[in-house]
Amino acid sequence: MRKLYDALAISRKVSQLGEEISRSYMGKELLVVGILKGGFMFMSDLVRAVSLPTRIDFARLSSYGKSDSPEGDVKIVDDVHEDIQGVHVLVVDDIMDTGHSLLAFKRHLERMGPASVKICTMIDKTARREAPISPDFFGFRIEEGFVVGYGLDYAESYRTLPELYVLDASDIRGAMP
Repeated sequence: MRKLYDALAISRKVSQLGEEISRSYMGKELLVVGILKGGFMFMSDLVRAVSLPTRIDFARLSSYGKSDSPEGDVKIVDDVHEDIQGVHVLVVDDIMDTGHSLLAFKRHLERMGPASVKICTMIDKTARREAPISPDFFGFRIEEGFVVGYGLDYAESYRTLPELYVLDASDIRGAMP
């Protein structure tokens, strides 16, 4: 594995994002929707860095499973439970890769009548972007590489690492059953 960002760099970036989000939503009702499982660590730190009252909800979308690329169709496994009509919604996820999942979820939420829907990701990975979407807020932008740590996983491994790493081919082979 190759280290991308250490815990201090991540902490500083999360603080910066919290300040930016606080400015953007000043005086507005904000609902932060975390995408499980990958986004939970980032979201936990991020909402504490936002200096506004926020409500919190979670959703779960289809995931990579044991593959390093998205499955075809996006599935909402567990939807938001809060009423989002007229509310500003910030979707928080670990990474935007192809963009398909987050675009589908954003369109789904927009049909519920929120005031706005924006997306915040820890990683904006641009090399494989296929959908016409980019995060409104992001921590780090990278071109390519399979990123793990700080909530991001490969086949449920590496998620609890406090830093962000890129796996190489031998790491991926070693994680497969």
